[in-house]
Amino acid sequence: MSQATDSETAAADTGVIRSVSGPVVTATDLDARMNDVVYVGDEGLMGEVIEIEGGVTTIQVYEETSGVGPGEPVENTGEPLTVDLGPGMLDTIYDGVQRPLDVLEEKMNSAFLDRGVDAPGIDLDEDWEFTPEVEAGDTVEPGDVVGTVPETVTIDHKVMVPPDEEGGVVAETKEGSFTVEEPVVVLEDGTEITMHQEWPVRDQRPTVEKETPTTPLVSGQRILDGLFPLAKGGTAAIPGPFGSGKTVTQQSLAKFADADIVVYIGCGERGNEMTEVIEDFPELQDPKTGNDLMARTCLIANTSNMPVAARESCVYTGITIAEHYRDMGYDVALMADSTSRWAEAMREISSRLEEMPGEEGYPAYLAARLSEFY
Repeated sequence: MSQATDSETAAADTGVIRSVSGPVVTATDLDARMNDVVYVGDEGLMGEVIEIEGGVTTIQVYEETSGVGPGEPVENTGEPLTVDLGPGMLDTIYDGVQRPLDVLEEKMNSAFLDRGVDAPGIDLDEDWEFTPEVEAGDTVEPGDVVGTVPETVTIDHKVMVPPDEEGGVVAETKEGSFTVEEPVVVLEDGTEITMHQEWPVRDQRPTVEKETPTTPLVSGQRILDGLFPLAKGGTAAIPGPFGSGKTVTQQSLAKFADADIVVYIGCGERGNEMTEVIEDFPELQDPKTGNDLMARTCLIANTSNMPVAARESCVYTGITIAEHYRDMGYDVALMADSTSRWAEAMREISSRLEEMPGEEGYPAYLAARLSEFY
């Protein structure tokens, strides 16, 4: 009986491609839920379930789909799109689904990446020096800091009880050099806390309440501080046509704003502008500490020539990373350049799903998605 059940489960986890239309693929015979991550075709291209209607599952693929055709397999992981959270995210350049571009370039021995190539968001084999901040007998709750790791010369990564754990009484703590998957704190109920968390990108990190922003954000730009003051914990948008200086302003904010950590998302920005960020930031000195600016910066480079589906997801990837450092108590500046290209990505996916369009062809839920982000 168990063998038959296992066989049925395996069959349900694998479907067959029905049709391919750009980055959108439909599949049949696939037992999946909304937002499940799947691997499409013989090359195993990563995708995400975005619609289920009857026996047909619609998937947005985070890779170029040319050459993929009907009849090829689709494998369901049963898990949503998640990011790896832990030491090693700073001084790193990711794409929209948190694949480290420098690691992939070294793996491919080329700046041109093969389809289907993947790597963890953080190095699972690197050793980090862990110093506990709790001891046996202490009671910890979700979000409590149990220890620190020197992530860069500027930032100490605070290891926390994951928000989806219950917490409890500390039974054992360890000190020394460990990988992110080795337990560093053990609770009395047997729960093991590591330096590594995984979190679904489309789920908000839980908070008790949102406080009213009262502390000013010193932007480093006198015209902004004088005429358009910002608050820590607040949001702002820079409207304007192409070429008006929006990207330059955001780059200046990333360099000089009074923030502990910067997460800079190029969500569909043109290649030359994102290239400028990638080339400049590693050469710049942090005016606050005198160290390299990248020591407190995480870049997500998802330019216009990358698949539109990954462009749509990169904002959620950046938010999740920023929320993780926010939970540690750091002031985090999140830059998304630009929201208009993120909206264009949503419009393209919506049109391929044949959804009812709103104004200028954008999806009717565009305003809700953008306001939810801000």
